Amino acid sequence: MKNLIFPFFILAIFFISSCCYEEECGECFSPPNYFVFELVDSDMGENLFTNGTFNSDDIEVLDASDHPIEFTFIGENEINLIEINTIGWQTEIVNYRINIASEKLFDLYVDAKRLYEDCCSFTRYNEIEIGNVEFSLSTETGIYTIFVG
Repeated sequence: MKNLIFPFFILAIFFISSCCYEEECGECFSPPNYFVFELVDSDMGENLFTNGTFNSDDIEVLDASDHPIEFTFIGENEINLIEINTIGWQTEIVNYRINIASEKLFDLYVDAKRLYEDCCSFTRYNEIEIGNVEFSLSTETGIYTIFVG
């Protein structure tokens, strides 16, 4: 009988300690940041969709193999932003090209690593490069302003 009590005791301790660990961790999930771009005239500072220079139907986001990449155009209330929310859900390196009417505006390179630490999953961006164009990043909104012209 004593031989059976010890294994049950060990199992009970294991289940109790794993329960407590899960309660301490809880649910913690951080989605990756979206990449949001505003295209503006480099001289006037006007949004190029708002002023009619560009048409949202002419936007293309392509990978290095020219496969289309999912994106969203936010046009409500004349906001007129391009949003890419597919980057960083997994560890990956992406090379995207953003075109308007088949003309390249800029390149986007991202080295993203999906991590799990201290009970939380999150994305660390090792490197982000926007090539072939002048740009600025708003630290308040996270929007990249791309200067065209």
